[in-house]
Parts: sequence; C-alpha cells; structure tokens
Amino acid sequence: MFMYDIYMIVIGLLILIIGVLVGVAFLTLLERKVLGYIQIRKGPNKVGFMGILQPFSDAIKLFTKEQTYPNFSNYLPYYFSPVISFILSLMIWMLIPYYFNMVSFNLGILYFLCCTSLGVYAVMVAGWSSNSNYALLGSLRSVAQTISYEVSLSLILMSSIIMVMDFNLINFSQYQNIMWFLFLMFPLSLCWMSSSLAETNRTPFDFAEGESELVSGFNVEYSSGGFALIFLAEYSSILFMSLLFVLIYMGGYNLNIFFYLKLTFISFLFIWVRGTLPRYRYDKLMYLAWKSYLPISLNFLLFFMGFKIFLM
Repeated sequence: MFMYDIYMIVIGLLILIIGVLVGVAFLTLLERKVLGYIQIRKGPNKVGFMGILQPFSDAIKLFTKEQTYPNFSNYLPYYFSPVISFILSLMIWMLIPYYFNMVSFNLGILYFLCCTSLGVYAVMVAGWSSNSNYALLGSLRSVAQTISYEVSLSLILMSSIIMVMDFNLINFSQYQNIMWFLFLMFPLSLCWMSSSLAETNRTPFDFAEGESELVSGFNVEYSSGGFALIFLAEYSSILFMSLLFVLIYMGGYNLNIFFYLKLTFISFLFIWVRGTLPRYRYDKLMYLAWKSYLPISLNFLLFFMGFKIFLM
C-alpha cells in the first residue's frame, strides 16, 4: 500500500510538471498576442491555426541552437545555475493544493518562502560564473531587488496568516466563503501584486534584464538551452505568483471554471502591465520597497493582530 501511494504521488507530480510546462508555453503565446494587440499588430499567427503551435516551434528552435561556453566562465556553476533555477521554480508548484495524489503541506507558505529565497542564489551564481561585468552587475541588481521585495512579501503574507492562523494553502478557501480577502485587505493585495511583479523581475521592475544599460543582465552570456531554462523558470514563477494571488486573495482553491478564469486574468494583468508601463528608476524601486511597502505591511500586520485578539 505504501509503495502504491508513492507511485501515485510520483504520477501526480509528473502530471503537474507537464501541465506547468504546457501552461508556461501558452502563457508566452498569450503574452506575445496581447503585446501585439496593444501595439496594434497581430502577434504570432503563422505557425499552426492562429499561431497556436508557435510556443512549440520556439522551444525546438531554442533547444536545438548551439550552446556557447565563454572561455573565462566558471564552467560547472555556469552550466548548472539555469538548471537549478528551473528545478526550484518547478518545486514551488508542489504547493498547489491538489485534493488527490499529492503531498499535503501543512507548512506550505514557509516552503514557498524557502524556495523563493533559494532562487536568488541561482541568479547570483549565473551572473558571477559568466565572468562578464554586465552579467555580474545584472545579477547584483536582481539579487538586491529580490531580497528587498521578499521582506515586504513575507510581511504581507503574515497578515493573511494571522487571519487564517494556518500555513496550509487549502485552508485559505474555507475562510473566504463570505468575503474574499481582496476586499478585506485591498491595499495589501495591491502591494502584493506589485511586489510579485518585482519578485518575478517583470516590467516595470525588470532591472535584472535592463537592455538599455546592461545588455540583457545576468543571462547575457547564455544561449540556447541555458537561456530557455532561465526563461521557463521566470514564466513558471509568473504563473505561480498568479496562482498564489488567487489562493490568498480571490476565494482560494476550487476546481471549477471560475478558478481558472481568475488565474488567467491575474496572469493577463502581468502582461498588461508590461505593455502599458515604462521601466521604473532603480533608486525609486528600492525607495518603494523600504519606505512604502515595508511600513504599510507592518502597520497592517499590527492592525490584523489587534483585530484577531479583539475577536478572540
């Protein structure tokens, strides 16, 4: 019976990983289509029906290109950091609250924070091991940005945890039957959304890949497979942060069409922001994290602690 359970968990994980990879592929297609229509053009529409096979042709192109290795790079860290980044981004998906064939995480939010913190090291090592000044500068900026926003993300999460008094993501849906936390914690949910943009290095906070001043940032020396893995890790994180927003603020986890519509809408917001807003200035980004989001999240945390004590 024990071996049967292990087999079912492994099969569940494989289905999840394949689902995430297909979801990421079509998220890239959605992004290119939406950005195309924002800029009054079509976007990819030649490969397959309405460009539906475009992500697969992109994947084949990327993975069959020649892999280059800079002469002065530190070979092993350079080679493995995209792989580690990709594995970490898939590991976070184990948190999704399946009702079947899955590990149940009673401390799921702590696991999420641990995985996102480890993701910083992959970016740092990728930039350092390339032995390029541009890549090193890009990785340093990215690490500083990610660490800064993880602090406010953790504190914003704490307010929701205080309300639910549980680290298990399944239980968030039980507390949102009457009212979504989006309405109860509206300013916090906006802070979470913009912190998610900063955490996943998306516009207007895409300083890890500042083309104008860093020539593509920490991944400048990567080509073909290595670049593709970094790309997949980034888009997988975007999809997961959208999922987490829906779980925490928009009614939790229900296996129905509305859950997937909410998830698609939040993912669409990430793309919409990219097509609308220009890049922020770096000092303003840091000012926003430490002078705005940190005090707001701390004040809300104290408020919800008092609110919980009052109810008890």
